[in-house]
Amino acid sequence: MHKVKASNLTRLIGFVLLGLVLFFVSNRVDELRVYQGASVAMYVVAISSIILLTGYSGQVSLGHGALLAVGGYGAALVRNEFNAPVWLCFAAAVLLAALWGALLGATAARLSGPYLAGTTLALAVGLPSIANQFKFLGGEQGLIFDIGLPPASLGEFFSQYKWFFWIAALTALIAMWWLQNLLRSRYGRTWRAVRSQSVAAELAGINLARSKILAFTVSAGLAGLAGALLSMSISTVSPGAFPLSLSFALATGAVLSGVTTLGGVIIGAVTLVAIPEVADTLTQSIGASENVIANLPGLMVSGLLIVAVLFVPNGPVEQLKHRQKR
Repeated sequence: MHKVKASNLTRLIGFVLLGLVLFFVSNRVDELRVYQGASVAMYVVAISSIILLTGYSGQVSLGHGALLAVGGYGAALVRNEFNAPVWLCFAAAVLLAALWGALLGATAARLSGPYLAGTTLALAVGLPSIANQFKFLGGEQGLIFDIGLPPASLGEFFSQYKWFFWIAALTALIAMWWLQNLLRSRYGRTWRAVRSQSVAAELAGINLARSKILAFTVSAGLAGLAGALLSMSISTVSPGAFPLSLSFALATGAVLSGVTTLGGVIIGAVTLVAIPEVADTLTQSIGASENVIANLPGLMVSGLLIVAVLFVPNGPVEQLKHRQKR
């Protein structure tokens, strides 16, 4: 018991120290890097939701971008209709996406493998058409999600992008700390048992359907939080902000991070943020056409996914651990 408490305290201190480092770094980099930092925080939460779902409970989702959209729309509606504070908008995003996840999880409990992946993929494909059917969702133009200017007490030189970064970084740190504790609890152990030995887990008295639904619900809640962070950083939420390519990018980020561990989640997040900049640099250096410029980031994501599956299927962190054990 004392060891567990010491471990929890150590992780909490680690997250606090990381937060302090991010605070100081944000004051010494330019606006572009600050904005990219907010995007990294969003991807950390989004990729973590996939790692929980796939790596811990064994369920595959290829349409997680749809759950991000649910969270983004939920946050924007609460903000626009009730002028709620940003933290309440994020809470609404989590709850609404978790509700969708519970409904989808009830279906997922009856499916497995490619059938589940196909179901989530169909949801992501049909998202734009669904959103356009409801006027209160803003149609193709979507909704504005304006969290307002940073507090005046932070100074006149405190930029909007830095405000986005602080909110996103703090949210990601809290979410990751909570998720790590959850995965180390009996729920995490149950999900791992269901993933690795479902028959043995059922014989041990574990309700497989209930366990899968709970995993899908928690994963969807985290995805909804990531969707709210994304909508905040671009100040809008629309079908075009959550394309199918986003779902594939998140799946790639999870593979790059290591689907079975949270230890490398920052690797996948930083990679996804860096890809557009790398692609832009390459296209400018070779003078590529507009068609190449538009498609190169997606091509790079696909290539990275193939390379990761071939050479580091468990992610670089797990690969390093296996080498150290050997």
